Amino acid sequence: MKGYPDAPRCGFSALAVKVLQQYGVPISARDILSDLKLKETVKAYSNWPTFPQIFIKGEFVGGSDIILSMHQKGELKELLGDIAQKGEENGSS
Repeated sequence: MKGYPDAPRCGFSALAVKVLQQYGVPISARDILSDLKLKETVKAYSNWPTFPQIFIKGEFVGGSDIILSMHQKGELKELLGDIAQKGEENGSS
């Protein structure tokens, strides 16, 4: 992502964080703006040109627009599965 969850540096990264925080899931992030080699490596790995890039359980899902759409359709909660349930049980929804 651009920035970090507590200080996103673009609107798309902020949106991704906002959506994921609704499920109380842990967010592991790297600031691609401070590491251009990492940025290019991740783009090549995922074959996706833009950031943020969301990986869930080790699988590339897409960007903020895709997880927002999945959230609105109820698909994101299903994909997150037990990870989301643990966060919701702790009052982080």
